[in-house]
Amino acid sequence: MPCSNSCVTALLNSPLAHYAAALLLVVGLTTALLAAQKIQLRWQPYIAILRACLQLAIIALLLHGILAAPWAVVLFIALMLTTATVTSGKHSRRLHRGQVATALAIATGSLIAVALIFALGLVPYSTQNLVAVAGIIIGGTMTITTLTARNFTTLATARQGEIESWLALGATAPVAYRDITKAAITEALTPGLDQTRATGLVTLPGTFVGALMGGASPLLAAQLQIAVLAGQTLAGTIAALLLTSVITRTRVLPLSA
Repeated sequence: MPCSNSCVTALLNSPLAHYAAALLLVVGLTTALLAAQKIQLRWQPYIAILRACLQLAIIALLLHGILAAPWAVVLFIALMLTTATVTSGKHSRRLHRGQVATALAIATGSLIAVALIFALGLVPYSTQNLVAVAGIIIGGTMTITTLTARNFTTLATARQGEIESWLALGATAPVAYRDITKAAITEALTPGLDQTRATGLVTLPGTFVGALMGGASPLLAAQLQIAVLAGQTLAGTIAALLLTSVITRTRVLPLSA
């Protein structure tokens, strides 16, 4: 019994217990603020954080083995691409070949950007850096692809008469959708560009902070962050252009969400 009590005491006094308690406090404050305004998300903040904890714990354990085997790194990147495609594809399924276009857009944009970052020496190559950079860029590309699909669907639905007029005049589908495509891509890329412009003044992005905490100099951390931001912008642009080039090859208007 004494041993059991001492073990419990040691656990309660551990940094992990303090971390868990502090985390619960932050999430609890979030839930309380939402409840006070009668925003019915209920336990969603807790569920989201718990899921994030479990997923990151699993990833942390897997990375110990993955980083030691090149083939495992390739499989892990493929898994990230697949997950991003499935997640973003939910928002493009109403569009012409939307899910195929989503897969093509995310994979092509992400892989080109990651390859250029390491080929040009913007980030020193290592399996750790490859996984980290690929994860950041794939995630950003997924977001831009989702925004492009959602914006395109909304705009095409709202401006259906304009599209039909172009088609009636004999315009090809890409021409009929041209203005809508430009607007959808612009709106999808704007949040990322705003974040890039505000970097260092409003936000300190994860790559910069992570590099600093890992012992890198502020100058090196800034160089790594800028490289990742440039890669994200390139990947998102390629993805948005590819997505819209596929989904506009039809005269059938998209269904409203």
